Amino acid sequence: MTGSPDFWAVIPAGGVGRRMGADRPKQYLELLDRTVLEHSLLPFCKHPLIKGIAVVVADNDEYWPALALSGHDGIVTASAGSERCHSVLNGLRRIGEIAADDDWVLVHDAARPCVTAADIDLLIAGLRDHSAGGILALPVSDTVKQAGQDHAIEATLDRQRLWRALTPQMFRLGLLRDSIAAAIADNLLVTDEAQALERRGYRPGIVQGGPHNIKVSRTEDLALAEFYLKRYLNSGRGQN
Repeated sequence: MTGSPDFWAVIPAGGVGRRMGADRPKQYLELLDRTVLEHSLLPFCKHPLIKGIAVVVADNDEYWPALALSGHDGIVTASAGSERCHSVLNGLRRIGEIAADDDWVLVHDAARPCVTAADIDLLIAGLRDHSAGGILALPVSDTVKQAGQDHAIEATLDRQRLWRALTPQMFRLGLLRDSIAAAIADNLLVTDEAQALERRGYRPGIVQGGPHNIKVSRTEDLALAEFYLKRYLNSGRGQN
């Protein structure tokens, strides 16, 4: 490798959002004056270190082409797969056509519209010298119970060692691509990028994120996302 590695982003946006019960996938629901996906994308489009972005959408997606951001010079697209991990892998392979294996790639959920430039800065600053990479995460504040299939409590877990995984998650492009491909080959549908590396013996790092970086999964999450977006926009710390 010559020179410093570049930074890229992959945004898997092929989900259908069945739990929302809406007339369209949740990433295309209106949030303030934009869609959820546009809010999720903008901090990466505007970040000076992000060289390019792969947005992963369904082949029959009728909403993405209608967005102004679909024509952004720094964005390429890839086809979504049957599960999130397949979509991420397709996005990594697409970025791999223009990036080096030693470059860093940040994978961010399309349904996390409150991510800020400061979140991206924290992740990059905290992990750019890490051997494997890592994730934004939030310490668990509630008491956590482990239960069996009968919903009977089996144990109380030590919350001081527990974190809620957020996105973006940042890893070397080649390492992450190969790790996800290996997991899929073993019929393991990893639910986040760190899990793919963990199973190969790596120990990804954690950078503490903030409670504003929520994932829109249910209708009531939109109101909370609007609150956070207005708070950050009004404070001048937002992405718009």
